Amino acid sequence: MKILILGGTGAMGVSLVEILAKAGHEVYVTSRRRRENREHIHYLQGDAHDLSWLESITAGQEFAAMVDFMIYSSKQFAQRRDKLLAMANQYVFLSSSRVYSDSPDNPITEETPRLLDSTQDQEYLATDEYALAKAREENILRAGKWQNYTIIRPYITYNDERLQLGTMEKEAWLYRALQGRSIVIPKDMADSLTTLTYGYDVAEGIASILGKEEALGEAFHIVAPKPIKWQDVAKIYQNVLARVTGKRPSIKYLPDSQEFSRVFNNKYQVYCDRLYRRMFDSSKIERIGGKKDFVDIEEGLVMCLENFIRKGSPFHSINWVIEGWFDKQTGEKTSFSEMPGIKSKIKYILGRYFGFADSENGIRKFYLRVVKK
Repeated sequence: MKILILGGTGAMGVSLVEILAKAGHEVYVTSRRRRENREHIHYLQGDAHDLSWLESITAGQEFAAMVDFMIYSSKQFAQRRDKLLAMANQYVFLSSSRVYSDSPDNPITEETPRLLDSTQDQEYLATDEYALAKAREENILRAGKWQNYTIIRPYITYNDERLQLGTMEKEAWLYRALQGRSIVIPKDMADSLTTLTYGYDVAEGIASILGKEEALGEAFHIVAPKPIKWQDVAKIYQNVLARVTGKRPSIKYLPDSQEFSRVFNNKYQVYCDRLYRRMFDSSKIERIGGKKDFVDIEEGLVMCLENFIRKGSPFHSINWVIEGWFDKQTGEKTSFSEMPGIKSKIKYILGRYFGFADSENGIRKFYLRVVKK
């Protein structure tokens, strides 16, 4: 098959490209930067958000499938829906299992009510927060004249470069642990039931439904069905770090997520997802001959964390306000020698001693309160 992948250079996209190319498909991948073509893999340099450019590269081409990893606002998606669906025989839309309401008594199926349809929180509904935007975009797909779409709802994915704990990326917990400081997580979040899926498994799941007529007009989970509590995820990380580095990081449990969500500015991600019971029934995709086997969560997390440490991969930028705030909770202090530049040091001070979450606003307040005084 001839397959187009929009934004296929991220964690899931890279794996999907390799899987499809290995199977002998001709894969075309959009990328903002220049990349070298390889056997069965053709890179198209440009911005896939630019609809004019996208139309120009697909004109006269016939793609069996398009997999869209791009992020849109619901308004943007409504404006381009019909054109995207016209570009391939099957359009695969990456939604998210964050769209679902809480399901405390039963595993989540594709028919579980979504937040968009069930929440009474008018303040939340007035936003286009990620879970609501994805649900609205699903509605936009269903309301159109084109029915050649498939909706995929992955959940929290991990790989060698992305290792999450609660709502935190590795830059907010693993960096601290490797520097000998405590990992911080709210107790209510740590007690919540979740699941994590190896990114390669999600890519295999997407590949497994391409070209399947019975997948058209349908939504599917590609989620590891085994549940786990975040506190047990933290223990897996602790065990790996103790074995590999010789030092077992301690964990500081905050009483609840209230202050944590303020500092991270992620109230809805916390209270409308991470504190929900996330346990999935992933049998629907199996029934059409799709993905059914998943890497065990502990086995996968151990493998990926060991790989990250062994490779010595760099961290993305550290949020020094949050780092300071974490030290405030644990009573620890970070050496200024770790922090690049004066602005990072000021941000750390704002978090450590003043508890500011908004660094730019905090810098202004710090100036007025301390420097100008």
